[in-house]
Amino acid sequence: MTGDLGRLLRPRSIAVVGGGAWCRQVVRQSAKMGFGGDIWPVHPTATEIEGLPAFASVDVLPHAPDATFIGVNRNLTIDIVAALSDMDAGGAVCFASGFLEAQAEDAGAADLQAQLLAAAGDMPILGPNCYGVINYLDGALLWPDQHGGQRCARGVALVLQSSNIAINLTMQKRGLPVAYVATAGNQAQCGVSEIGQALLEDPRVTALGLHIEGIGDLRAFEALAERARALGKEVVVLKMGRSDQAQKAALSHTASLAGGDAGAAALLDRLGMLRVHDLTTFLETLKLLHVGGRLTQKTLGSISCSGGEASLAADSVVDRDLVFPPLTPRQKTDLRAALGPLVALANPLDYHTYIWRDVPAMTAAFAAMADPGLGMVLLIVDFPRPDRCDPADWDCAIAATIAAAAQTGARYGMVASLPELMPEDVAARLMEAGVVPFCGLEEALEACAIAARVSSDTAVPLLLPAPVGDPQLIAEAEAKATLANHGLRVPRAARCTDMAEVAAASEGVGFPQVLKGEGVAHKTEAGAVRLNLSSVEQTVEAAETMATQGYLIEEMITGGVVELLIGVVCDPAHGFVLTLAAGGTLTEIWQDSASLLIPATDASVEAALRSLRIAPLLDGHRGAPPADIPAILRSVRAVQDYVLAHGCGLAEIEINPLICTKRDAIAADALLRRSE
Repeated sequence: MTGDLGRLLRPRSIAVVGGGAWCRQVVRQSAKMGFGGDIWPVHPTATEIEGLPAFASVDVLPHAPDATFIGVNRNLTIDIVAALSDMDAGGAVCFASGFLEAQAEDAGAADLQAQLLAAAGDMPILGPNCYGVINYLDGALLWPDQHGGQRCARGVALVLQSSNIAINLTMQKRGLPVAYVATAGNQAQCGVSEIGQALLEDPRVTALGLHIEGIGDLRAFEALAERARALGKEVVVLKMGRSDQAQKAALSHTASLAGGDAGAAALLDRLGMLRVHDLTTFLETLKLLHVGGRLTQKTLGSISCSGGEASLAADSVVDRDLVFPPLTPRQKTDLRAALGPLVALANPLDYHTYIWRDVPAMTAAFAAMADPGLGMVLLIVDFPRPDRCDPADWDCAIAATIAAAAQTGARYGMVASLPELMPEDVAARLMEAGVVPFCGLEEALEACAIAARVSSDTAVPLLLPAPVGDPQLIAEAEAKATLANHGLRVPRAARCTDMAEVAAASEGVGFPQVLKGEGVAHKTEAGAVRLNLSSVEQTVEAAETMATQGYLIEEMITGGVVELLIGVVCDPAHGFVLTLAAGGTLTEIWQDSASLLIPATDASVEAALRSLRIAPLLDGHRGAPPADIPAILRSVRAVQDYVLAHGCGLAEIEINPLICTKRDAIAADALLRRSE
């Protein structure tokens, strides 16, 4: 547990330890930004640094600094951190590398990191191997390099694991006001979650953007999400890295469906965070959220003065969860009054250029498009390049959009279809007026789709992943019996070891029946399953062809409406991933799946089922009977109950297929791998 990060992030005094070029840049950048507090260079021999008097050591500073940038080697860093902690300093940025992140090359690196943590005690530190933090609100920069930002009164906060990406984002020209940029380094003490939560506490911060490669502490990440919800602030996450941890040594389809990135996606959705996949969408989404938070609807209005742009907008939502709904009678009436009889009214709208430069008429048209049924109205406007053209003729569009937004109270965005055709000064002017300046049509629509997502609403803590030793495959009959104890419906069955037992058990199970060879993961591919056997002789003959030492005879489930897969994989990075998918022999071909984290509510499970491409089969397709949804949900609950009770050592579970009939759901096959 560390102390409060507030003094480090919002300091009134800054000490800079070291005299190299990096440290000089820290002094220079804070002075350049107009930091109003004290800046104290610290160097054992220098008398001044960047025009400021230098102190020989931190011990002789006027008082304990709120924030310190330590730009010396790793061994000296530990000594200075200890001295700062002893004098009750507010916190430090540890610039030096060579700690835990270097343990592959340096056997002593882990020990040095332990020494650093001991030296810090309760004093917060960022890093090591960390660029530091920029506070654009107060002009406080513990930052050893150039940056492209400027002071602002309110804005978004960014926390990144990559210092170089952090630098790049400060150079953006998209009109996004940035309040803080913080880098986490190797997160020896303060992780991304703790830094993010501390930044959200600043009332001047409107939203939080995270660039992360991995999540080290799931409980801290949950706490960040909970605090963001309580504060009414959104978190956008650019999650990098596709891990194969959940797929190692996997025997099931479940691992291939749930491995890689599925756990991360399920975690972020569960916590109500908005996932993006690239830097441009990251910035555009933060821009939208900064202005007014999430979109409450997935419906948009689009206005442009070109039929081509209207068609481009319409086509661009085809593969996104967005809609351009038809115009309402009220919209048509008001648009006709503003545009006259020659304009064909539609959404997206091409309003032609009859009213260009007529700001009152443009305002009336833009305002007419606003409607309570729309999440946002988008104006497509590409500005001319100012080095060769005069952009003043486009001021009418800016004025009309701002006026329409003020008049209606609706959410408006202005979109340059090409990112480079949204001038930075125009973006800043629109942002100040509460209009989102989008750089790129694709980026704008992707940001809208992300901001309109409905996240899982469960606040139940995640089941944390538990250690898995050397997992062993449990025999199918035993796996089914175990899961049946938690409420899973399974077929009547008997286990056999020789032909005499096969013959006797066959009569007891009843016909038609299924014969399976035991100890095989993918029975169909291995020829270890025979279906629809209707006599003892057929079953015995089938058993004689299987190269197995044991047999499982089961009643054959008929009347199936749809086959599903229910699976669980222990993902060491994210928890227990519950996967629902199209089941049976077509699982790999369909690749139709949805993933959640355990525990999941019935509502979220049903929503995941409805998201599958095979979902129409659940309701009865083309006259077929519908599946028993409550029975399917009971099956998922049974699997979850087992995981909640016996998660430690569990590697994976797979029910495939779960045969769903109009009155039941029965596990026709089950795979269970676990260690003691």
